[in-house]
Amino acid sequence: MASHRKWSPTGTRIAGIRTPALATAALTSVALLSQTANAAPSADPKPSIEEVEKKVDDLYHQAEAATEKYNATREKTAQQRKRVDSLLDDVARRTEKLNTAREELGSFAAAQYRTGASAPDTATLLLADNPQDYFDQTQLMDRLTSRQKVAVDDYITEQAATTKKRAEASQSLQTLTTTQSALKTSKADVQRKLAAARDLLSKLTAEEKARLAAIEKKKQEAADRKAAELAQQQAAAEKKAQEAAAQQQTTSGTTGTSGTSGTSGSSTTDSSYTAKADKALAFARTQVGKPYVWGATGPGSYDCSGLTQAAWKAAGVDLPRTTWDQVNVGTTVPLADIKPGDLVFFYDDISHVGLYVGNGMMIHAPKPGAYVREESIFYGGESIIHSVVRPA
Repeated sequence: MASHRKWSPTGTRIAGIRTPALATAALTSVALLSQTANAAPSADPKPSIEEVEKKVDDLYHQAEAATEKYNATREKTAQQRKRVDSLLDDVARRTEKLNTAREELGSFAAAQYRTGASAPDTATLLLADNPQDYFDQTQLMDRLTSRQKVAVDDYITEQAATTKKRAEASQSLQTLTTTQSALKTSKADVQRKLAAARDLLSKLTAEEKARLAAIEKKKQEAADRKAAELAQQQAAAEKKAQEAAAQQQTTSGTTGTSGTSGTSGSSTTDSSYTAKADKALAFARTQVGKPYVWGATGPGSYDCSGLTQAAWKAAGVDLPRTTWDQVNVGTTVPLADIKPGDLVFFYDDISHVGLYVGNGMMIHAPKPGAYVREESIFYGGESIIHSVVRPA
C-alpha cells in the first residue's frame, strides 16, 4: 500500500520581513507605556468579519476532528461492551455448571457415608475452593469410584477456568468503564466547539452576516474555478492517452503484433472499480440534502466518514468508521489521477473526507448546520487536500 503523504500544490511562499524600529518611535512607545501603566485595560477590539470567518472555520474543523475521535471511541466502546457481555454470559453458564457439579460431588460424599465412611459435611463441600482437598481430608478420595474421581478432576479444571473467566470479565468491565469515560469526554469536546462557533455567529449583525455570506460566495467561486481547471486537465490527459493508445494499435497492426496483452488485466481492474464506484456514487447522490449530524451513519443523517462508509457499503465494500482508518484502506493515488468513487481526505489531521464524483467535485457531509451536498474538492483551498485514496 502506498504511503499517505500530504499532497500539496507547487509554489513559493515568502516570509514576512521585520525591519528595525526607528529610535524615535521606540522612545515614543516607552513614553506612552509609562503614561498608561496604571490605566484600566481596554476592552478587546471587535474582530473583523474575516477573523470571525476564520475562527468559525477553525472551530468547525476542531469539532470535526473531535467527532472522529468520538466515532473511534464509540466503536471501541461497542466492541468492549460486546466482549463484556460475552464473558459474563460465559461465566454465568460455567457457574451454573459448577453448581450442578458441586451437588453431584455432594451426593458422592453422602453415598460414601452410607457405605461406612465418616459423616460428610455437605455444606463445607458445597463451599470448598478445592473439592479434592475436601475428599482427601475426609479420607473419601480413595473410596470413590474411577468415574467419581474423573468427575472430581473435571470439576477442578472447570472451576479454574471459571475463575479465570471471572477475572477477565472484571478486567474487561474496568476497561469498558474507562472507555465510556473517554467517550463522554469526546462528546463534550465536540459540543464545546460547536457551541463556541454558534456563539460567534449569533453576535453578528445582519450587515455582518451579509458580508460573511459574500466571503463564502467568493471562496466558493474560486473553488469552482479550480474544479473546472482540474476537469480540463484530466480531459486533456485522457485525450492524450486515447491518442497514444490509438497510435499503438495502428503500429501493432502494421507490424502484425498485438500490443494489448499487457493492458488487458489493467482494463479489467478499471472496469471492476468503475462498477463499484458507480454504485457508491448512486447511493451518495440519494443522500444529498440530508443533514450533517456528528456521529451519524444514516439513514436520515450523516457525518463525513459515516456518509463515505455507507456509500461504499452499498457497493459491497466495507470501510472502517473513521477518516483515520479509511485513509489506510486502498491505494493512494495522485490528485491528477483521481477518479469518480475515490475518497478525498482533508487537513493534516485527516479529519474530513468526501466522495469524488468527477469534474473536480465531490459529495460530502460538510459540517454541523449544513446538509449533504455536491461541492468542489477545493472548497477550502488546495492546501487542505491531504490525499486521495482508491478504496477498492
